[in-house]
Amino acid sequence: MNPENFLGKLFARGNSYWLTRFVILRLIGFVYAVAFLIAAQQLLPLIGEHGLTPANRFLASIHTQLGSDLASMLRVPTLFWFGISDHALSIFAWFGFALSLIVLAGYANAILLAILWAMYMSIVHVGQIWYGYGWEIQLLETGFLSIFLCPLIDGRPFPKCRPPLLVIWLFRWLGFRIMIGAGLIKLRGDPCWRDLTCLYYHYETQPIPNPLSRYLHFAPHWFHQFETAWNHFIELIVPWFSFGPRSARHIAGILLVSFQIVLIISGNLSFLNYVTIIPFLACFDDTFLRHVLPARLVRRAEQAAQQSEPSRINNTIAMALSILVVYLSIAPVLNLVSGRQLMNYSYDPLDLVNTYGAFGTVGRERPEIIFEGTDDALITGNTQWKEYEFKAKPGDPHRRPAIIAPYQCRIDWQIWFAAMASPAEYPWTLHFVWKLLHNDRGTLSLLADNPFPNAPPHYIRARLYRYRFAPIGDRTWWKREPIGEWLPALSIDDAEFRRILTALDWLD
Repeated sequence: MNPENFLGKLFARGNSYWLTRFVILRLIGFVYAVAFLIAAQQLLPLIGEHGLTPANRFLASIHTQLGSDLASMLRVPTLFWFGISDHALSIFAWFGFALSLIVLAGYANAILLAILWAMYMSIVHVGQIWYGYGWEIQLLETGFLSIFLCPLIDGRPFPKCRPPLLVIWLFRWLGFRIMIGAGLIKLRGDPCWRDLTCLYYHYETQPIPNPLSRYLHFAPHWFHQFETAWNHFIELIVPWFSFGPRSARHIAGILLVSFQIVLIISGNLSFLNYVTIIPFLACFDDTFLRHVLPARLVRRAEQAAQQSEPSRINNTIAMALSILVVYLSIAPVLNLVSGRQLMNYSYDPLDLVNTYGAFGTVGRERPEIIFEGTDDALITGNTQWKEYEFKAKPGDPHRRPAIIAPYQCRIDWQIWFAAMASPAEYPWTLHFVWKLLHNDRGTLSLLADNPFPNAPPHYIRARLYRYRFAPIGDRTWWKREPIGEWLPALSIDDAEFRRILTALDWLD
């Protein structure tokens, strides 16, 4: 028999997901690798012993509130209850990165994926505000399902164990909840989603724009209205077809994946769109993927299918997992139909089944906090201030917006949030200023440069500006105008400043 004809008949049976599993596991390996790389490079200055919000003090406060080791571990599950230090954080993150590369290279089993899931959960649960994003719990839920997609021991790219069909359906259920949640939170949130005007502002006011964002911002209004209507169609209509017949599933998968690719191109949303693609891959079976993947992978999938063996144990585990997910889905489903829908919320300590959403509100203007320092001993009207430049967020109007996703500069994102609030709501910014006043190496590693390389500044202040994209053809990327003061000039000799830091237990 012609191998191509045999493979076509084999995959035409409809329940063949050898290539699907291969692609899902490779992409989860990639996302884990990015996530652990971010942790390896940013954990210490953010939550290390001398970081902006030290994790050891966070865990100590949890233990003080709950009063026992067991209650603390159940409330905040993390391996760091067994010990946390800068050395441990660094080794932990780099080890997770190395394991992720193994999965990305094509080798994964349930044990390896369970280790990665437990390790990343441990980081998220001590990450505090720096890890308070929806894609963190989304990666945990996606990573948890991935554990059950492959055999316990056999780590080959195409093991003899068949991909569990029930787990494939659970991935589709995850993708469905992600999109429906995102669609409903928009319709229930900002009116501009209902009158199709949100994208007039989104590209300019999103957390970290990229160079293309400027061109999209100046697109005609009819184009933005069409985009918004298309967004509603993709998020609220298309996901239902992921449970349909094969052709409908394939079309839905193409639309859902391509929608995420467009979002990747139009901004810097960390690894959100990459991890969101993973459950959509479950819309495709091997009858589709055999036409888009290399022939050598298709041949290996054929060989694995020929040698496959049914596993009663794997089927039993998949059924038990399905029952668990159905039970844990009750609260997220009730949230979706509720008039008070929560966005990016977990209902269980392990973040196994969550509710999601994105951009329920869209800003009409873009405020930006600019931190400035001076080495003048006395502030006068002639004082020269030098700006601190961050790696990704807008600062110098002449600097081209960054292309950084799927990587995420976590402090840049938090400053985007802080610009829409007050320093009292983001007290870590005071600790950040204190670190800059000492030229703290860890804190400076989060920035693009240090305008005071020889000696720390005497004063730091924060000014608030309104940023707008410069018109196409302008030599600058941004136009900005001052709004006012966000933080007054602070020095290490400021008694009130030191009192506040002492009260927050941040005075090193």
